[in-house]
Amino acid sequence: MARPDPRTLEVIRVKQITPNMRRVTLGGKGLISFPDDQESAYLKMLFQQEGSDRPMLRTYTVRYQRDNEIDVDFVLHHDGGPAAKWAAAVKPGETIDIRGPGPKKLVDNTADWFLIVGDMTALPAISVNIENLPANAKGHAVIEIIEKEDIQDLSAPENFDIHWLVNPRPGEDSQMLVSKTLSLPWQNGKPSVWAACEFSAMRQLREYFRNDRQLDKSELYISSYWKHGNDEDAHKIAKRADA
Repeated sequence: MARPDPRTLEVIRVKQITPNMRRVTLGGKGLISFPDDQESAYLKMLFQQEGSDRPMLRTYTVRYQRDNEIDVDFVLHHDGGPAAKWAAAVKPGETIDIRGPGPKKLVDNTADWFLIVGDMTALPAISVNIENLPANAKGHAVIEIIEKEDIQDLSAPENFDIHWLVNPRPGEDSQMLVSKTLSLPWQNGKPSVWAACEFSAMRQLREYFRNDRQLDKSELYISSYWKHGNDEDAHKIAKRADA
């Protein structure tokens, strides 16, 4: 089956959310046929490569969706790749081609309790998950950020605790996220666990959830969103080998 043509979207607004995260609002005619209810779904954004007809694809999450607009949040790494550099410099009126949306990955809201874990690359998807929890939800989120000012005001249920971890060297130090997660008390009942982070941290968490806690596929979503020292293309190769 032929792949559908990409959508061309227009940059409507750009806003610095925190010191290390920038929000780009996209709209235009390319969104006319974009499906509703796609917050937390992923997009493939196409960035042109100098000297090549083949664009680079980079994966990002729909943070918010409104009539004729979507927001996409970008972590501005100091050594960022094409997407981070684009987000740092882009101006309203410019365009970007995208593919998608792809499937949403959400917690099971019928579970007895919830554990949500990730770093700043997963923060848009984490935020959607937290904001869609039932009002009586209990559990924890563990979120790694680069500096204290990257904390975002998230609307969480009363009995759901958010733990913010400041790690100025994400990827170099993967133990902070893992150690905090393993230190949390394991609650009674059926859990729904959602985790997305750097590759090495993901592997340690996966070992814990699958082997130590004996979670099955219906109780666990876990993925690596990036790999320290690798671009997305190399990360994909590592993910395939790991699978």
